Amino acid sequence: QVQLVESGGGLVQAGGSLRLSCAASERTFSRYAMGWFRQPPGKERECVAAISWSGGSTYYSDSVKGRFTISRDNAKITVFLQMNSLKTEDTAVYYCAADHGFGLKIRPREYDYWGQGTQVTVSS
Repeated sequence: QVQLVESGGGLVQAGGSLRLSCAASERTFSRYAMGWFRQPPGKERECVAAISWSGGSTYYSDSVKGRFTISRDNAKITVFLQMNSLKTEDTAVYYCAADHGFGLKIRPREYDYWGQGTQVTVSS
């Protein structure tokens, strides 16, 4: 059982930056594909970024491409989401997710483990 704990959310003005972290409990973290999802109020959860177990492959949704960067530090069993040039439409609860295996996973149903979420609010 993998436990994931997100941190780094908060309130920021449009144009600002935040860095989300997701710490895992499992030492075999390096064997897990990871993803960051977000869910605005009343909307479905969507994948904004994903990274393969090795870190060699990444995915970004069109809405965040060029602004967000996903990375991982397997030694620290942590995955990060650097968010720059934030927009009001980025406001959502952000979740990290993990799934054992190779490749990139961008659908919620592909992930077995989820964090509790961290709120990101971007004000105008």
